[in-house]
Amino acid sequence: MNSSLRTLGTGLVVAAFAAGLLSMWIWMQSVNAWRAHQGRAFSAGVVLHGDLLRGSDTENAISIRQLSPSDQQLALAGEFRQLSGAPKPTFVTNVPITTGSEEPLDSKRLDFVVLSADLVYPLANLPPQAGKAAQSATGDMARLLASYCSDPLVLAQVDEAHWVEIDGTSIWGCGAAPSDRRVLAALIALVALAILISSALNISSAFTNFAERLRGRRALGGPTSYEAEGPGELQKIVGALNTYLEAERSHLQERAAVLSGVSHDLGAPAARLRLRAALIQDTELRERLEAEIDKMTGIIESVLTYTHAELNAEQPRKLSLNSLIEAIVADYQDMERPVTFRQSEDVVVRGASSVFMSRQGKGFVSGDDRQIIITGRPISLQRAITNLVDNALKYGRRATVGLDADADIATVTVDDEGAGISAEELEILMAPFRRGSDVTSISGFGLGLTIVSAIAKLHGGSLTFEDFPGGLRARLTIVRSA
Repeated sequence: MNSSLRTLGTGLVVAAFAAGLLSMWIWMQSVNAWRAHQGRAFSAGVVLHGDLLRGSDTENAISIRQLSPSDQQLALAGEFRQLSGAPKPTFVTNVPITTGSEEPLDSKRLDFVVLSADLVYPLANLPPQAGKAAQSATGDMARLLASYCSDPLVLAQVDEAHWVEIDGTSIWGCGAAPSDRRVLAALIALVALAILISSALNISSAFTNFAERLRGRRALGGPTSYEAEGPGELQKIVGALNTYLEAERSHLQERAAVLSGVSHDLGAPAARLRLRAALIQDTELRERLEAEIDKMTGIIESVLTYTHAELNAEQPRKLSLNSLIEAIVADYQDMERPVTFRQSEDVVVRGASSVFMSRQGKGFVSGDDRQIIITGRPISLQRAITNLVDNALKYGRRATVGLDADADIATVTVDDEGAGISAEELEILMAPFRRGSDVTSISGFGLGLTIVSAIAKLHGGSLTFEDFPGGLRARLTIVRSA
């Protein structure tokens, strides 16, 4: 699909208009043919009325035949179902024609008997005879017979004379009716509507699918460039995005290369400074100089770490968040640091209602046994959780790591027992190189929380803080699978 939305929209509108015209034309042709068929039946019925009253058979589409002597006796006795030509089963419809007295021909009584194997004809559909000529009433009857496909046997009697058989197969027989193409017209309209809806949904899904792929790019990673598929407008959007991604990727790579070069170039001078500082006899001066050297190299390493997080170079994969946190906590405990892991809370699972039980069943999923599987970057997540634990140990003496999750979001909490900095202040300190008021007493470079926030956004989540009795809680949310 390489056409633009303007071309596709114009084509679809024209196609819909053409399909509507074709469907309407077929419908009207079928309706007009049916009306013409019923009009011919009405005219033939009018002529038949005159032929029956005069006792003659003109060159009409309806012919009049005499019954055999045996059938005549049965008809005079009213045993119409016993006639030799009667269909089986037999439904009898009596149609009396009321005649007037203004004309000699109309002063006679005319009765019709219709024998059908399919139905009793609804005489209620015939127009009232009051105030209309008898010929019109006979025409209405012929039109009624032509409205149904039943090939009936029609008998007629004038006054008390003999019954005659009316052969009107060419007028009201099933083969005489025109083809009803209204179903075809409706089918064409429905097919056209289905094509239009499908085309609209396909165009919409092209944009929606691309938006979903783009939305999950940070959490799940993505290609270096996207294929240009769909309408022309979408292809232009994809092309512009590919150009932007390439420029952004080049920019970040250049930044990382520059910082790596700076770190490498500073390595040799820093090593020489350490060697020369070791020769200083003044212990206090030597320690201060070595501390400044460590701070300089630490800043460079922190900036490199933040840049690598922005580069989004690590490929996401499925991992157990429980196992990752347990490994991090175990490393701290091996170093005899006060870090503990609080497992997820038990989850109550309620069963569906049943006709065999008056109450819903319920079960428990233990937090110790529940594995929380996410799609993420294990090295980045390890760095983020480690930074939060280090902050908790710096400011709050001990750290408690918790883990909770629902179907969409996993939440890692790190609680400390400090009473110094508040949650509102920590929200401000997530900006790069921002440090608290105790900068002189606690080591750091002001990029730890910035790196954690970048990693959280990389996984579709966020980093927030909240105060709780006894300390401060850092809350790292992660989208389990984007």
